[in-house]
Amino acid sequence: MIALIQRVLQASVTVEGEVCGEIGPGLLVLLGVEQGDDEQKATRLCERVLGYRIFSDENDKMNLNVQQAGGSVLVVSQFTLAADTQKGMRPSFSRGAVPDEAKRLYDYFTGQCRERGIATETGRFAADMKVSLVNDGPVTFWLQV
Repeated sequence: MIALIQRVLQASVTVEGEVCGEIGPGLLVLLGVEQGDDEQKATRLCERVLGYRIFSDENDKMNLNVQQAGGSVLVVSQFTLAADTQKGMRPSFSRGAVPDEAKRLYDYFTGQCRERGIATETGRFAADMKVSLVNDGPVTFWLQV
């Protein structure tokens, strides 16, 4: 399971012209689910994402996690993160989980964020989404379990 996380000042997801998820300061999480991923991996990745200290403290050091910084999370499904790009000029998506399993684990991941008290918004799984963001820093990290 893969999370590309971006520290943002704001982020939103639009589907067919309608905003379906929107946050102010916090994390935009692009979530990729791979074959073999399960609830244990989703829980571990959620803990890493929410615990990752990438927000500035009073000394301007990256020392705070999203909850300590008072931020929210916007989780967007991103199957292309599971692409195999090692050869050729076209990505292969054979490492990605099948859609039903990917959606189940995407929903599980977002539920884990909410259970931990984080205000969590989402995109719409498997939709053609338009994601807008103001990356703060920019600060972007790739987390994988």
